[in-house]
Amino acid sequence: MPESKPRKRSERRPQTTAAPEYKPNPVWFKPVMFGLMIIGLLWIIVFYITEAQWPIAAAGSWNIMIGFGIAIAGFLMTTKWRS
Repeated sequence: MPESKPRKRSERRPQTTAAPEYKPNPVWFKPVMFGLMIIGLLWIIVFYITEAQWPIAAAGSWNIMIGFGIAIAGFLMTTKWRS
């Protein structure tokens, strides 16, 4: 078998990394994420302070689920947050 000569530095293949390239989130992402979390919390607080008269009186105790749903949407956005 013939011996292989070591390649010159200029003949070597460039090293590639397996790490994917991530793009940062758009500028609006963080304000929307934190905004949803805060709005959900405020929704629940207003429901308790006003004794179920606000934000939607006809929804009754479902206002708690609405508030948690809004807040959870914000928390789910944290899984896609990139710096």
